[in-house]
Amino acid sequence: MSLPVTSVQVIEVERVTPRMARISFEAEVLDPGVGGTPDQQVKLCFPRPGRETPVLPARSDDVMGWYQAYLAIPEAERPWMRSFTLRRRRPGTRVVEIDFVLHGDTGPASAWAGRARPGDRLGMVGPSELYAPPVPFADAVAAADWVLLAGDETALPAIGTLLEALPAGTPAVAFLEVAAEAERQQLATGAALTVHWLHRDGAAPGGPLTAAVRAAELPAGTPFAWLAGEASAIRALRRHLVGERGLAKTSVEFAGYWRHRLGQDDAPTAEDLADAQEKSA
Repeated sequence: MSLPVTSVQVIEVERVTPRMARISFEAEVLDPGVGGTPDQQVKLCFPRPGRETPVLPARSDDVMGWYQAYLAIPEAERPWMRSFTLRRRRPGTRVVEIDFVLHGDTGPASAWAGRARPGDRLGMVGPSELYAPPVPFADAVAAADWVLLAGDETALPAIGTLLEALPAGTPAVAFLEVAAEAERQQLATGAALTVHWLHRDGAAPGGPLTAAVRAAELPAGTPFAWLAGEASAIRALRRHLVGERGLAKTSVEFAGYWRHRLGQDDAPTAEDLADAQEKSA
């Protein structure tokens, strides 16, 4: 199975909240059977300064061939690549919607999204079954008594897709950390959902989230937990749920999407590597 590499063009830009933009792209190539599952990952390629469009790696039938082609692009032209969750694929089209957290010009994705206009182009790797969630979500939910979702604003696109996929009436609790009250979103679901919105209001990222989950009186029974956001906060939450709440490691799906004071291009820390090893075990 190969990963598709395609050019995508902006067709619509919407401000969901003051700090989140939902950008709709039409892809040149998009397989009809992908992009409809929850928590579906893609990689976007952003152009280097001085270029309107990114140089894309060649397509390959080899699973990792696209990445070898990406590394073969001269460094000065090699696009910045960042991972995102599809918020939605519009049925029957090649249009995908992706949410961007806007935090100024501190990274290539946020800087690009803050200025994005219809007609702008990026590259996209995926979606693909290779980027499907490592835990079959429906099976994990069916085996649990209730669902726990926890994350910051970077996790809201994935959490939105997960909530939409929950069977009607599924007991669910969500702890969602955002910068301020204005960043709250409407979340559609048929689940029996309780949402706790947590506002940083200048506090350190992850602090309100970890404190709220630690202090919470959670429902009885065995949950399936899904955690994503700032890496150190998610690491602390996972340790709390497994070590102090007694959840089985297999009942906790987790992902550190970003690192406070470190960029995606910075080298992984020892704890990052340990997390990766734990997830692949």
